[in-house]
Amino acid sequence: MTLHCATGNAGKLREFHALAANRNVNFEMLPEFSRLPPCEETGATFEQNAVLKAGYYSLHASGLLFADDSGLEVEALGGGPGVRSARFAGPRASDEANNRLLLERLRGVSDRRARFVCVIALARAGKVVRTFHGAVEGFILDEPRGANGFGYDPLFFYAPFGCSFGEASPECKLAVSHRGQALRAMLDFLGPGL
Repeated sequence: MTLHCATGNAGKLREFHALAANRNVNFEMLPEFSRLPPCEETGATFEQNAVLKAGYYSLHASGLLFADDSGLEVEALGGGPGVRSARFAGPRASDEANNRLLLERLRGVSDRRARFVCVIALARAGKVVRTFHGAVEGFILDEPRGANGFGYDPLFFYAPFGCSFGEASPECKLAVSHRGQALRAMLDFLGPGL
C-alpha cells in the first residue's frame, strides 16, 4: 500500500519511514507539496491542525494521505508551546532558537513536566477518515543533551530510558514516541497486513 504524507519536515519523514520498515506500506511525499501554498494551521489543538492539513493536502493526492500535527506541551507554560511548537521563537525559528526560548521561559521553574503529543489525520479527497493520537510523558532538562532526533528531543528527558530523546537511539525513541504511537495506530487501523 502507498500512503501520501503531507510534511516538509525531513526529521518527521525519516521517523515515518523507520516506523514502517517492517510493514507492507510505502510512504511517498505528496508530489506537489513544495509547490502548493501551505495550509494555514489555524486550529487551537493538534487534532484541529492535523485535520485541516489532511483535508487540504488530500485534495491533491491520489488515494489516502496523512498529515500530522505534533509538539511539546509543558505544564509550567500552561500547555505551551503546544500548537506553536515549531514556531515558538518565531515563524521560521530554528530548533536551536526554540530550545533556547524554552529554557529562558523555564529558568528558575521547578515544575518541568512535559509531554510530546502527536495527532495524525488520515484523509481521502478532502474528507478525513479518522484521527490517531499518541503522547509520551517526560520533563525538560536544564540544557540540551544528545545529538539524535530533532526539535526539542535534546531537552526532553524520558525517565524509563534515563536519558533525553536526543541521547536515545532512534530505534528506542520510536518504540515509545508520540509519533510512533499515532502512526502505529493508523497502520493497525488500515489492516493487519501492514
